[in-house]
Amino acid sequence: MNSTDLVNVYAEATPNPGSMKFVINRMICPNESVDFRNEQEVTGSPLAAELFKFPFVNGIFIMNNFITITKSPDSEWAINIPQLRDYIKSYLESGKTVIEKRTELSADEENEVITKIKKLLEDHVKPAVEMDGGAIDFKTFEQGVVTVTMKGSCSGCPSSTLTLKAGIENLLKRMVPEVQAVEAESV
Repeated sequence: MNSTDLVNVYAEATPNPGSMKFVINRMICPNESVDFRNEQEVTGSPLAAELFKFPFVNGIFIMNNFITITKSPDSEWAINIPQLRDYIKSYLESGKTVIEKRTELSADEENEVITKIKKLLEDHVKPAVEMDGGAIDFKTFEQGVVTVTMKGSCSGCPSSTLTLKAGIENLLKRMVPEVQAVEAESV
């Protein structure tokens, strides 16, 4: 193993006290994400399946260079962080699969409003949400209402409603006059 094969993992708190973001020094899931709220939902991610074997793991979100893990309420981060960090490091250094390759679906022609909404979410909202260990994805735009999905530490976070209404909704309403409201679905 040479120095480029070494994996560094550190834990970073998120606004959701039940979730911790584990940041890796390399991309493990570039330009896509997976979110599993329980072990039964896991498909296509051998790493997520392995992480759910820890009895305190209640949710897993994997994206770009981080993994957000949600713990059971009766467990403590002080005990869980070192074992999760060591496990993730060993798993990645062994070269095992994080997420199995998926085929891309061809996108239908999108109208101009949806294109604007997606660009604003991509450029202004996603980076901030990802810093907190979560993700936001566009789902639909119907009758003036934008529906997004909240994943990772954003799912179930006490401050996500404020972020959604005070931040995201205000931005989209200001920049895209056709937007009247933004609603979120937790995954």
